[in-house]
Amino acid sequence: MSVKLLRYLAADLVPRGQHVRHAHRIRGVPPHLARTLLERLESLNATDPTLDFKVDIGYKAPKLNRRSIISTWQSEIVARKNDPELEKASRTRKLLVDLEKVKNDWLQTDSCSHVYRLAKHYGIYSDLYGDAYFKPVLPLNISYDLEDDKLTRVYYGNVIKPSEASKAPDVTYNAKDGSLWTLIMSTPDGNMTNVDNEYCHWFIGNIPGNQLKKGEELINYLQPIAPYGIGYCRYIFVLYKQKSSIDFSEYKRAKPCLNLEERNWKTVDFYRKYQDYLTPAGLAFFQSDWEPSLKEFYYNTLNMRIPVFRYDFPEPYIKKQVWFPLRQPFNLYLDKYRDPKQINKEFLLRKLKKIHPFNGPEPPKKYPLAHSNKHYIPSWLKFEMIKKRLSYGRVNELDDY
Repeated sequence: MSVKLLRYLAADLVPRGQHVRHAHRIRGVPPHLARTLLERLESLNATDPTLDFKVDIGYKAPKLNRRSIISTWQSEIVARKNDPELEKASRTRKLLVDLEKVKNDWLQTDSCSHVYRLAKHYGIYSDLYGDAYFKPVLPLNISYDLEDDKLTRVYYGNVIKPSEASKAPDVTYNAKDGSLWTLIMSTPDGNMTNVDNEYCHWFIGNIPGNQLKKGEELINYLQPIAPYGIGYCRYIFVLYKQKSSIDFSEYKRAKPCLNLEERNWKTVDFYRKYQDYLTPAGLAFFQSDWEPSLKEFYYNTLNMRIPVFRYDFPEPYIKKQVWFPLRQPFNLYLDKYRDPKQINKEFLLRKLKKIHPFNGPEPPKKYPLAHSNKHYIPSWLKFEMIKKRLSYGRVNELDDY
C-alpha cells in the first residue's frame, strides 16, 4: 500500500473541521487535573487562622431592622408615585433631590459598613493597627476653610492639596455633655527617617464633648508635607472616646513643633498603651500629594531641603575601547567615552552661534535637503549635516536651554 493511500485513509478517519496535531505531547498536568488560577491564588495566599486573624477594638455597629426600613421606603415610593406634582416635575426635568436628606438616610443605615470597607480598601487598619480594626460608628464632619467663603470637606479618600489644608480644619461630631474625646491626625506615608514610623500632624486630648478649642493640644497642627516623587499620602483622622481624663504629658511638644523627628509616631503603640482607657469611634481620611507651594514651606518653615525621591537608574554599560571599531560611526563611537557635559556644551555653543539675542534663531529652510554640496563629503559627515538641517538628534535635545 502506498504512502499516499495511507494518508488518504487517515484523512477519512478524522472528523471534518477538527484540527489534528501530529507528534504532540501534553506538557505538565492534564487539563482535567490542573488547578485553576483561583485555586493557585488561594494556595499562595493561604494563612493560618490560629495566627492570622483580625481583632475588633471598636464599638459594636448598631443593628438595623432592614424590613422596617424597606417597608418605610416602599410606602414613600407609593405615595410619591401617586403625587401628580412630582410626576410633572420629573417629566419636565424640574425635580430636585434633597441631598441632605439622602446623606442623613445613609448615615442612619449603611454609613458604618461603607466607611469600614473603604478604610480597609485603603489599608488604613493594617497600617495603623496591624491585626486590629474598628467600625466607625460616629461620623466626623471635617472641613478646611478656603478663600471666598469656600471650603473643602474631608471624606474617605478624596484628594486635598497641601495649600488647601494649610490651616487646622473645623471638626464637629455628635457628643454627649460630659464625655471626653481624643483626636489624632497622622500619616503612615512619607516618613523620611524610618518607614515603620508615622508622622503625627495633630494631637488633641481630653476634649470635652465636641469643643476642640477647650481640649489639650499636645502637638500643634502641621499641614500635609507629601515629598516629591512618592505620589499620594494618606492623612487619617481618628477620634477616640475616653473613659476618663488621661495624662498625655509625655506627648507634649513645644509649639510650633517643626522638628519632624519629634513628630515620629506609632498608632499601634499608642493604642496598646491606652487601650483600657480609650476606644476608637470615628474615622475620616484624605489624600494629598506634592505641589509647588510646598517648596516655600520646606525652605522657610521647616528649614530643610526639599526631599526628592527618584528612581536611581544604573549607569549604562560601555564596552572597553578597541583600536579598530568596525562598522561603527567613529564620531558616535568616540562620544561614548567622552564626558557628556562637554558634549552638551559643544552642541550648546554651536547652537548659540546661530541664535540672535533679539531676533531669536534663524528660520528653518523651506527645503532643507534640497541644497547640494560642492565638494566630496564622507557619508558620516553628510548624515550629521542632514541631522542639523532637520534639527533632530542631540541638537534638538538642547531646546530646553
